[in-house]
Amino acid sequence: MAEVYFSFFSLVLLVPISLLLLLYFIVRPKTVRVPIKNRHVFITGGSSGIGLALAHLCAHQGADVTLLARSVSKLEEAKQAIKLATGRDVRVFSVDVRDYDAVKRAVEEAGPIDVLVCNHGVYMPQELVDQEMEEIKFMIDVNLTGTFHLIKAALPGMKRTRAERGPGSIAIMSSQAGQVGIYGYAAYSASKFGLKGLAESLQHETITDNIHVSLIFPPDTDTPGFVEEYKRRPQLTSIIAASSGAMKAEDVAKKSLDGIQSGTFNVNCNLLGLLLSGATAGLSPQRSYLMAFVEITTAGLMRLVALFLQWSWFGSIEKWHAKK
Repeated sequence: MAEVYFSFFSLVLLVPISLLLLLYFIVRPKTVRVPIKNRHVFITGGSSGIGLALAHLCAHQGADVTLLARSVSKLEEAKQAIKLATGRDVRVFSVDVRDYDAVKRAVEEAGPIDVLVCNHGVYMPQELVDQEMEEIKFMIDVNLTGTFHLIKAALPGMKRTRAERGPGSIAIMSSQAGQVGIYGYAAYSASKFGLKGLAESLQHETITDNIHVSLIFPPDTDTPGFVEEYKRRPQLTSIIAASSGAMKAEDVAKKSLDGIQSGTFNVNCNLLGLLLSGATAGLSPQRSYLMAFVEITTAGLMRLVALFLQWSWFGSIEKWHAKK
């Protein structure tokens, strides 16, 4: 009987160990470290919120920071704040990311980029039946097409300088609404879901150039922009989104920078984000064989959690409309 138990436990141990060994050899891309000190970090949407908090972190770590946003006054305020806090000068460009030619001129004037952070974005929640097409197009133009503009403008220079400057990074700020669609987010989620396809394909195209892509999924974040947009958000959207909780911009920036420096593809900012990444991993790149092991062994559980979330959300929708 003892021999039977020994054989059983040996088999129980052998399976996960074998899986871990297999994953160690097949997981791609391999781990990398993207340095920040003495590198050029170019951040869009950098005049406030997550972008500004990220700019402060990078400047504190000794990076040369460039900010791009639309508001001249906010850019100057951000420049002075970073100078006062870190003693480092910051270059700023007032540009609308929808204007490819203007974006390209700013990128060329800024010089070789090591870390490009596409942090710009607009958020206008509303039920699709009531939302104007102008707003829908505006969100897609800024959130999705604007990101293409930045990457298209910066990529040739980033590719040329990697051999001499070391590993580079392209970080794309998505949203938890880019992982799962939620009531009131039809247009916004569509613009953010598109970033995943862009990021996955881009990583294939840039990996041999030593450029590493990170896709960041923040939850609701306490920023000036969010405060204004929250005022128009459907109440039912707020009820559903409350399951994720909100974060401070500084905390999201810290999570984002950690992910960028480690070359992590899916960068999650809280527990729900981690669960959503596990449930939606699909064919996304995964550098960590340990995380790959967790994704494989918990895939069924993650699907169950996802179904519970949908059960809760649909329940909220039914109750809301029953009251109306």
